[in-house]
Amino acid sequence: MNRTRSRTFAVDQACAAAVEPARAAAEDIARPGEVGEHLGFEAEGERVVTHYFACLDRAYRGWRWAVTVARASRARNVTVSETVLLPGGEALLPPAWVPWSERLLPGDLGVGDLLPTSDDDDRLAPGYTATGDEDSDQQMIFEYGLGRARVLSPIGRDRAVHRWHAGDSGPHTPLAHAAPAQCSTCGFYWPLAGALRLGFGVCANEYAPDDGKVVAADHGCGAHSEAAVVAPGVEQAVPILDDLGYDLMEEGAPAAGSVEEERAEPLGHS
Repeated sequence: MNRTRSRTFAVDQACAAAVEPARAAAEDIARPGEVGEHLGFEAEGERVVTHYFACLDRAYRGWRWAVTVARASRARNVTVSETVLLPGGEALLPPAWVPWSERLLPGDLGVGDLLPTSDDDDRLAPGYTATGDEDSDQQMIFEYGLGRARVLSPIGRDRAVHRWHAGDSGPHTPLAHAAPAQCSTCGFYWPLAGALRLGFGVCANEYAPDDGKVVAADHGCGAHSEAAVVAPGVEQAVPILDDLGYDLMEEGAPAAGSVEEERAEPLGHS
């Protein structure tokens, strides 16, 4: 088992004592009054020492000036090798740099922009690869120089399935939850070919919010071809009863228009 050991160097006394030459080198590149007190030194190699000075620039709080001095073998004079401004433990630093390929988001590509695809992109596979999978995106006839050089790989297909199913055209959206039925039963649903034919299709309804987009089979919207509008029911009018008025009636007297009143009328002679 190999172990890497950090080599320690003996501090060269002449280089360690060269504080003022190191300060003068820092003041040569700094603005007046920006080189502060001496913070110490560190041995970098044989007859090589780095001196540290506080940075008084308000824009670089927590930074420090680092001046490296060296002495040649059997030489008495110490020379300055390098002067830089380095961050300390409490220095304000920018965020770590992220490559453009990792910063790119969907929708960032504009007119005239080019998005090159790397040769080892795992979303793609050579177009002439024989995988034995009938559902893979292969070309029936491939000739070098003709057709597509690369096609969608199983990894690229699985990523697309996950992205589409979890997106705005999937089943887990408020639009799909409020739909009367799923897209798979809609007449405007155009299924995809290949391995995705059972799970995804294209919406062909110009009035639907997903027209021309890939939608999941279990997605849905209010523009379903079989959506029916239920006619509102007609409410029966409530009869109006007058419970405030009343009629005066005598006890034993026949009511007006009764049979007894008709019998009491004399019969006419013919």
